[in-house]
Amino acid sequence: MNLELFTYITLTCTSGVLNLFLSLYVFFKRHQYTSIASLFIAYTLLISIYCFGTAFGLMSETLGEIKFWTVILYIGMPFSAPVGLLFVMQYLGINALKKRYLSLLIIPLVTFLMVATNDFHQLYYRVYEVDPVLGAPYVYQEVGIWYLVHGITTFSSMFVALYLLMSHWRDIDREYRQQLAALMLGQFIPMVTAFIYLIGLTPPGIDPVPVIMWVSSILYLWAIGYSRLFRIMPIAKTTIFNSINDGVIVLDSSRRLIEYNQTTEQMFPQLTKAMFGHEFNIVWKQLAGEPFPFQAAETAAQQELQLSGADGHSFTYQVRSTPLHHGLHHKGQLLIFTDITEVKVLQLKLEHLAYYDELTQIYNRRAFFEHCKQHYTEAVERSLPMTVILMDIDHFKKVNDTYGHAVGDMVLKHMADQCKGKLGGDQLFGRYGGEEFVLALKNQDLNEGMKLAESLRQHIENHPFQTEETLLSITLSLGVATATHLSDESLFQLLNQADKALYEAKRTGRNKVIAYHEEDRIFGTKSGT
Repeated sequence: MNLELFTYITLTCTSGVLNLFLSLYVFFKRHQYTSIASLFIAYTLLISIYCFGTAFGLMSETLGEIKFWTVILYIGMPFSAPVGLLFVMQYLGINALKKRYLSLLIIPLVTFLMVATNDFHQLYYRVYEVDPVLGAPYVYQEVGIWYLVHGITTFSSMFVALYLLMSHWRDIDREYRQQLAALMLGQFIPMVTAFIYLIGLTPPGIDPVPVIMWVSSILYLWAIGYSRLFRIMPIAKTTIFNSINDGVIVLDSSRRLIEYNQTTEQMFPQLTKAMFGHEFNIVWKQLAGEPFPFQAAETAAQQELQLSGADGHSFTYQVRSTPLHHGLHHKGQLLIFTDITEVKVLQLKLEHLAYYDELTQIYNRRAFFEHCKQHYTEAVERSLPMTVILMDIDHFKKVNDTYGHAVGDMVLKHMADQCKGKLGGDQLFGRYGGEEFVLALKNQDLNEGMKLAESLRQHIENHPFQTEETLLSITLSLGVATATHLSDESLFQLLNQADKALYEAKRTGRNKVIAYHEEDRIFGTKSGT
């Protein structure tokens, strides 16, 4: 055995031993690592088989021994590059279906079977014999069609793995770039060596890839020990960052856009990485058509933001702004967008159900009292007039008894709709109960209240309800009362006064307006009877 061959065998065995050590080291510590370690174990074990098979082949003395060890090395060699690609993909968080993962191993499997049965078909090696000049263990070979398929697959796997690592260089934080550099070199060195071998620039009969794999092994060993490969990986940050259901935008100290996650991209499809480095107000103007409405704050803040989408739909976001600090220095700002559109819609529906009468879609008794208390308090504090009108549909029980409750409900809705058409936005109108309705008038005295009440009475009388069979005449009795702002007066007393006036209107013939005088005297206005 000459010195050159001994050197090749020694380096190849060194590569095999280092890869076997890496495989066993990670295997026994796998409980301390992430799930990606299993692919690395398989990757280094396959390389180890490749290296040892090559080394034993170089020590063979007959063609039969050479073929045997060639089959052994092909247990590892054709699978190592695709498994290395899978390792890199999982390291970078590139997810794919298991079927697609397994499809990468189909050609390596066929390659192994082709080599094992080559004597029967010569599709992998057309000629495979001991070199007539150099002798064993050197081999003279002429490659077949499947050898080219295998070579293209192996080189492509290593090239794609290297490309993926390089393409993520800018996206990965600096603390992870040492890991990335080690993995890139670990892919680059065997890829270049394989390329040189495929174009025939290496010594005849020698596969230089396992000879040089010890360099990649040392790089991986350094990455595991020094940069904590498998313990801390960029994919952990990237996966968490991009799997957050909220949109996250990161600004630097000058409020320039420097990062966003995938959810933000879904919320704002116009957002692109070409906007990195641009002032955020300018970016937001491109996204929403206006500058960002919230200013940078020194403390955490939370506000709601409503936007209209391109399709006209409205979206509501809860925006949380958090300053980013490093020590005492301001380093930027974190904006978190939570889509609360559905929650807001549900909240509005619940509020509507809680505050609006289901039949007439006006304020219910509870909502009327809540708003009216505020108006009454304001009126008392500012000594402003406030008038309430209680109204009752005349002979409503007779309507139910004659036409049924369904028609009765339609009459209630008709009456409410007719009144809403006559009232302004600053007037509180609600269903007081049954066929009774209530109206509160801010800054209007008794005379103004009486005029409005009479206007409503006439309008309802002049707009009968059309049933399927006939026109149903509707009339109202109304009681009006105005706050006097005496010290012992309350909203309850004011409503009680209006109720007394309403009772008087019904007692004296209905279809009329009666006002309650401040000195407990009842007097009326024109009536329709």
